[in-house]
Amino acid sequence: MKIAITAAGGSMSAQVEPNFGRCSYFIIYDTDTKKFEPVQNEAASMTGGAGPKAAGTIHEKGARILLTGKVGPNAEISLKGFGIEIIPGISGKVSESLENYLKTAGQ
Repeated sequence: MKIAITAAGGSMSAQVEPNFGRCSYFIIYDTDTKKFEPVQNEAASMTGGAGPKAAGTIHEKGARILLTGKVGPNAEISLKGFGIEIIPGISGKVSESLENYLKTAGQ
Protein backbone atom coordinates (compact mmCIF):
# COMPACT_ATOMS: atom_id res chain seq x y z
CA MET A 1 0.00 0.00 0.00
CA LYS A 2 1.22 3.51 -0.75
CA ILE A 3 0.85 6.47 1.60
CA ALA A 4 1.28 10.10 0.50
CA ILE A 5 2.55 12.69 2.99
CA THR A 6 2.59 16.43 2.26
CA ALA A 7 6.15 17.70 2.74
CA ALA A 8 8.26 20.87 2.65
CA GLY A 9 11.12 18.96 1.00
CA GLY A 10 11.95 15.75 -0.78
CA SER A 11 13.18 13.72 2.19
CA MET A 12 11.82 11.79 5.15
CA SER A 13 13.38 14.39 7.47
CA ALA A 14 11.37 17.24 5.91
CA GLN A 15 8.54 18.88 7.82
CA VAL A 16 4.96 17.99 6.99
CA GLU A 17 3.40 20.89 5.09
CA PRO A 18 -0.02 21.82 6.44
CA ASN A 19 -1.80 22.60 3.14
CA PHE A 20 -2.37 19.68 0.78
CA GLY A 21 -2.86 21.44 -2.56
CA ARG A 22 -0.02 23.92 -2.08
CA CYS A 23 2.63 21.71 -0.50
CA SER A 24 6.07 21.61 -2.12
CA TYR A 25 6.40 17.82 -2.24
CA PHE A 26 4.61 14.58 -1.64
CA ILE A 27 6.54 11.76 -0.08
CA ILE A 28 5.06 8.53 -1.44
CA TYR A 29 5.87 5.71 0.97
CA ASP A 30 5.35 2.08 -0.01
CA THR A 31 4.55 -0.10 3.01
CA ASP A 32 5.47 -3.26 1.06
CA THR A 33 8.98 -2.23 -0.02
CA LYS A 34 9.62 0.24 2.86
CA LYS A 35 10.93 2.71 0.29
CA PHE A 36 9.85 6.25 -0.47
CA GLU A 37 9.70 8.44 -3.54
CA PRO A 38 9.74 12.25 -3.40
CA VAL A 39 7.33 13.82 -5.89
CA GLN A 40 7.37 17.54 -6.55
CA ASN A 41 3.88 19.04 -6.43
CA GLU A 42 3.43 20.76 -9.76
CA ALA A 43 0.09 22.16 -8.55
CA ALA A 44 1.73 24.24 -5.79
CA SER A 45 2.07 27.35 -7.97
CA MET A 46 -1.30 27.12 -9.74
CA THR A 47 -3.63 30.09 -9.35
CA GLY A 48 -6.67 27.82 -9.09
CA GLY A 49 -7.50 24.14 -9.00
CA ALA A 50 -4.38 23.14 -7.07
CA GLY A 51 -6.20 20.68 -4.80
CA PRO A 52 -7.82 18.56 -7.51
CA LYS A 53 -4.59 18.61 -9.58
CA ALA A 54 -2.57 17.49 -6.53
CA ALA A 55 -5.14 14.76 -5.85
CA GLY A 56 -4.61 13.48 -9.39
CA THR A 57 -0.86 13.43 -8.87
CA ILE A 58 -0.94 11.23 -5.78
CA HIS A 59 -3.61 9.02 -7.35
CA GLU A 60 -1.33 8.46 -10.37
CA LYS A 61 1.43 7.43 -7.94
CA GLY A 62 -0.88 4.82 -6.40
CA ALA A 63 -1.44 6.42 -2.99
CA ARG A 64 -4.39 5.02 -1.02
CA ILE A 65 -3.90 7.15 2.11
CA LEU A 66 -3.00 10.83 2.54
CA LEU A 67 -1.35 12.25 5.66
CA THR A 68 -1.60 16.05 5.74
CA GLY A 69 -2.49 19.07 7.83
CA LYS A 70 -5.67 20.04 6.02
CA VAL A 71 -7.46 19.57 2.72
CA GLY A 72 -9.69 22.09 0.95
CA PRO A 73 -13.24 21.20 -0.12
CA ASN A 74 -12.49 20.71 -3.83
CA ALA A 75 -9.43 18.59 -3.09
CA GLU A 76 -11.49 16.51 -0.65
CA ILE A 77 -14.06 15.77 -3.35
CA SER A 78 -11.31 14.71 -5.77
CA LEU A 79 -9.47 12.59 -3.19
CA LYS A 80 -12.64 10.80 -2.14
CA GLY A 81 -13.51 10.27 -5.80
CA PHE A 82 -10.17 8.48 -6.22
CA GLY A 83 -10.84 6.42 -3.09
CA ILE A 84 -7.97 8.00 -1.15
CA GLU A 85 -8.43 8.06 2.63
CA ILE A 86 -7.62 11.46 4.17
CA ILE A 87 -5.86 11.63 7.56
CA PRO A 88 -5.82 15.35 8.51
CA GLY A 89 -4.21 17.14 11.46
CA ILE A 90 -0.70 15.78 10.77
CA SER A 91 2.35 17.86 11.71
CA GLY A 92 6.05 17.43 12.55
CA LYS A 93 8.62 15.54 10.54
CA VAL A 94 7.50 13.28 7.72
CA SER A 95 9.32 10.26 9.17
CA GLU A 96 7.81 10.70 12.64
CA SER A 97 4.32 11.33 11.29
CA LEU A 98 4.50 8.23 9.11
CA GLU A 99 5.84 6.11 11.99
CA ASN A 100 3.05 7.32 14.28
CA TYR A 101 0.40 6.58 11.65
CA LEU A 102 1.75 3.09 11.00
CA LYS A 103 1.74 2.32 14.73
CA THR A 104 -1.88 3.44 15.16
CA ALA A 105 -2.93 1.63 11.97
CA GLY A 106 -1.30 -1.58 13.22
CA GLN A 107 1.19 -1.88 10.36
